[in-house]
Amino acid sequence: MFGWDVRSEDYGELQRLVDAIFVPGISSAATCSKLDVVTRAEIFDLSADLAEVVEALPSRTYTRQRLCDQINSILVGHGWASLYGTVE
Repeated sequence: MFGWDVRSEDYGELQRLVDAIFVPGISSAATCSKLDVVTRAEIFDLSADLAEVVEALPSRTYTRQRLCDQINSILVGHGWASLYGTVE
């Protein structure tokens, strides 16, 4: 039987991106800008789909939770949550 739960080889890359921006142990009040996220995404050389997710972020300042919520919303909106994984 075939299921719809197909994972991309890029599965988890957005989680790696978030973890690189908000390193473990950093204050929950720490923030980043969209530019910080875009710059780090370029360093990580994300796939075109994942770069599209990052580019779709509104220009604002993010806490880790706000960034994760926004990325997850974009992933769900594109129908890509199971393909690339959500972030936390």
